[in-house]
Amino acid sequence: METTASEIQQVGTAASEAARPFHELRDEMHRVIVGQDDLLNKMLIGLLANGHILLEGVPGLAKTTAVACLAGGIQAAFQRLQFTPDLLPADLIGTLIYRPKEGDFVVKKGPVFSNIILADEINRAPAKVQSALLEAMQERQVTIGTETFKLDTPFLVLATQNPIEQEGTYPLPEAQVDRFMFKVIVEYPTREQELEILERMSATRPNYSVKAVMTCADIAAARDIVDRIYVDDKVKTYVVDLVHASRNPQEFNLPLADLIQFGASPRATIFLAVAAKAAAFMAGRGYVTPQDVKDIAMDVLRHRIIITYEAEAEEKKSEDIVRAILDCVPVP
Repeated sequence: METTASEIQQVGTAASEAARPFHELRDEMHRVIVGQDDLLNKMLIGLLANGHILLEGVPGLAKTTAVACLAGGIQAAFQRLQFTPDLLPADLIGTLIYRPKEGDFVVKKGPVFSNIILADEINRAPAKVQSALLEAMQERQVTIGTETFKLDTPFLVLATQNPIEQEGTYPLPEAQVDRFMFKVIVEYPTREQELEILERMSATRPNYSVKAVMTCADIAAARDIVDRIYVDDKVKTYVVDLVHASRNPQEFNLPLADLIQFGASPRATIFLAVAAKAAAFMAGRGYVTPQDVKDIAMDVLRHRIIITYEAEAEEKKSEDIVRAILDCVPVP
């Protein structure tokens, strides 16, 4: 059924109203976090789009603090999981406990049964622990023994990691990385921002408090509106072309075939569309523009394009390939 202009306008009006708590939450987070506008926006878009987020950056850039501030601004259950080399899957999802008197087993649920999960330094735990999150992240459920338990809504995993080159880290499995909607690279602050950080935080007890301005019901209502945001067929084609260009660059006259080992999966196509809708929601619009797609494309695609050894030899990164795709694929 075709969407009319008046329906799109109605959705835009509803989005403007429902986006207010999210803008308030961003303002609250900025009371603690200086700068990092892109990081905070992507966290809110991920929350709206029901997508998990991987944050990568060197220590000390407020990755963990940003996640804690997001959780503090929402009236929801929050768990911080510190990933270490000796962590076990049961430490995350729970296990079966034997009761000698009753002669049976009971389920002891793990900390993953929460709304917002901070998987801190996720790349410091081995693959078997990271893999324990796969079912929870994709199906929003956890299986312990023979029982399967649904997770509460919203359920959002925000993982932080230090760059792979650092000592004592494990590369995340490709299947695990693909579950994250965004991979956001957290950069150093500017000189002016660092001066403001110094002014705010140079105390023995800096203030990290954030006022809760949103409920789980607000998030559910906002997601209903995000689902109604209009995506034109031309924009859908643009999304598919971006992903297709990562698999068959020669079809777009891109000399990248020798640099790409694997292109982005169909999950990238879905995430591009849903995240673009969430970006339009944050802007108070009832429709998606090509710019919405471009604004989130790097963070959706950078961890899904696997480069070849030849690309590494030429010191090319997946980001370079994404930029080339964005420059070459025709924008509607």
